[in-house]
Amino acid sequence: MYYNKSYAFCQSDFIMFSPVIGLARHAIMKAMKLRYETGIATMTQFLVLGMLNLLYAIYSSIHSCLNHDQCASNSMLSIVYFVLLGVWFGFIAALGYAAQDKRSKRLSQVLIMAEALVALVALFNLKHYADYFGLVISVIDLGLAVWVGVLAFRLMRSGGGRITRTTSQRPRQRKKPVTED
Repeated sequence: MYYNKSYAFCQSDFIMFSPVIGLARHAIMKAMKLRYETGIATMTQFLVLGMLNLLYAIYSSIHSCLNHDQCASNSMLSIVYFVLLGVWFGFIAALGYAAQDKRSKRLSQVLIMAEALVALVALFNLKHYADYFGLVISVIDLGLAVWVGVLAFRLMRSGGGRITRTTSQRPRQRKKPVTED
């Protein structure tokens, strides 16, 4: 795959300064094309947030063991929190695949509601973050929730039909057959 290094530095987004993140973002956006791939989008959300929340659980456990007396209870709470998040985002991933596979309007609406709940929790976490790592996770969480919600909305709006980039403003005209005079 061809990757232009100057692409990472011409964006105004501060995340693009990392070539690895820039390459991943470029590959995901190129593959998704913002059409209807809710299954892939929710699986991406599941994997990215699962990995980030696992890292945060490890960080939180180490931090609590170094600074507090209740190391075991905080570690168990982090494990339970990680498992609950895994189950929730696993449910959302399954819902995204089902909505994409069946092109169901109802499943798309349920997926939109689930992503709205994720976005509300992410917004709450943005206002009340404990450290910068949690803030970064909340920003990524909010971005992915909005992204998947937009894809689900497009799928819902299509009503089970094919999703195209834009709708044509003018009707198609048939080409006139070429006649030899």
